[in-house]
Amino acid sequence: MTFSAQLREQTATTWDAAVGHRFVDELWRGEVDPAALTTYLVQDHQFFDAFVALLGAAVAGADRPGSRVVHARQVGLVAGPENDFFARALDALDVPLTERTAPHLTEPTRGFLALMDEARRSADYASCMTVLLVAEWLYLDWATRPGVDLPEDRICAEWIELHRGLAFEEWVAFLRAEFDRVVAGLDGAGRERVAALFTRAVDLELAFFDAAYA
Repeated sequence: MTFSAQLREQTATTWDAAVGHRFVDELWRGEVDPAALTTYLVQDHQFFDAFVALLGAAVAGADRPGSRVVHARQVGLVAGPENDFFARALDALDVPLTERTAPHLTEPTRGFLALMDEARRSADYASCMTVLLVAEWLYLDWATRPGVDLPEDRICAEWIELHRGLAFEEWVAFLRAEFDRVVAGLDGAGRERVAALFTRAVDLELAFFDAAYA
């Protein structure tokens, strides 16, 4: 079993609770309460700058030219389609500019921002890969429901579409393979470090969904 698979198995209870969260179920039905959807998207929007910076750290820290190119391409996708989605969605929800740029941050949002900044500042490629892997893999997991139609609600449908499909699956597969390759070169202490980061990230993902209803 790969190390990424081991960590996924070890965090299964929390991971599965996030993937099957009430918010995710309501999102797939297109029935998220507007207040909860607004809270979720406003808070998620606060990750944009830190996530782009984390991707940039992965570009700088990658030890192979091919890996560097894959990360660099993803920066463009996040800065393009995903950034455009937030602008349209927050407009549709009539979110004031001040709430978009300087909202009150929930505890899970602050925690995830701190985690991303910690990984970026470490300049440690394995740490950057760990946080990226959880963020993207868990989202692919909840956004993939074979045989289930997309909701009619445009915002819900587009948010799901951004986190599934062949291109996103290939990106997550790359992250898993890259993570496992890099971790293979770590000693016991290094593996314990990335395992702690992985668990912390999964815990924050579940808490972030919970916070939409707080």
